[in-house]
Amino acid sequence: MKNYHFKTNINCGGYIAVVTPFFDKNPEIKSWKVDITNPDKILTVETESLSEDAIKSIVIKAGYKAEAVNS
Repeated sequence: MKNYHFKTNINCGGYIAVVTPFFDKNPEIKSWKVDITNPDKILTVETESLSEDAIKSIVIKAGYKAEAVNS
C-alpha cells in the first residue's frame, strides 16, 4: 500500500464535497482525506496501484490543483 501526499487548493468542506465523487468512485483508492487545517491543505491518498500522476490527474479533473510533497 502506498501513501501519497499533495499540497492542494482544496480548502473547505464545500470543495471536499466536490472532489468526493471523483475519489469515491475509483476502486483503486483505498482511502483519502484532506487536512484543511494545514496551511498547505494536504491531501493524503492511500492506494495499492495508482501512480502519483494518476492521483494528480483525478484532482485536476475535479477542478483543483495538486503538487506532490514528500512526507
